Amino acid sequence: MEKERSPKADVLEIFSSVQGEGPFVGIKQIFIKFAACNVTCKFCDLERNLPPKEFSIEKLLSVVKQICVNSGDHHSMSLTGGEPLLYKNFLKDFLPRIKKEHKDLKVYLETNSTLVHSLKEIIDFVDIIAMDFKLPTSTGTKDYWKEHKEFLSVARKKNCFVKVVITNETRESDIKKAVNVICGIDKDLLLVLQPVWPVRNIERAKTSLLFDYLFLAERRLNNVRIMPQMHKVLRVR
Repeated sequence: MEKERSPKADVLEIFSSVQGEGPFVGIKQIFIKFAACNVTCKFCDLERNLPPKEFSIEKLLSVVKQICVNSGDHHSMSLTGGEPLLYKNFLKDFLPRIKKEHKDLKVYLETNSTLVHSLKEIIDFVDIIAMDFKLPTSTGTKDYWKEHKEFLSVARKKNCFVKVVITNETRESDIKKAVNVICGIDKDLLLVLQPVWPVRNIERAKTSLLFDYLFLAERRLNNVRIMPQMHKVLRVR
């Protein structure tokens, strides 16, 4: 069930850094990290002990403006979390203001790809969509294949790519299902295989497993890459 919000949002952090995942790795972004998520992945790195702060649209616009003054130009603004689409009502008002006041700042949405109806309401104000496919054997959650397929069919109108997190528990059957969903829409879309970053009792994914799944996905997709989380390698946020 999608969460209805007033035009305020609970935000954990706002900061300037570089993108550490996917094909836009290394670009300078303003990150807005929203609190709360509708999916609970066992490897989640969300700062659950960090208390969220409530932001109005005006307050958040002011912080973004100050970051631009202090840190210069940015390629894009990353909406991350948590799950940003839980705040669709806030974003419906916030994003048009961003587009008006920061004309060259692209909007980069990082999402778990389960809330397609929320995406439809804000997609006109989004430039890039980084989609997570939640593999049940990686995340420890239920499967979302139906939701992911519906989401991708809408997201493909924009510059988008799909990312899956690989752990030592990830099964070949989940990789095949992810590939099937992408193939059914566009086999040229990028699929990123991201090795899990060790957290709690979860170990780094074996390199041999990553290559096995790379070769498997390449049989049907034209653009597959293994890409670790570079911001964690660099030890930046």
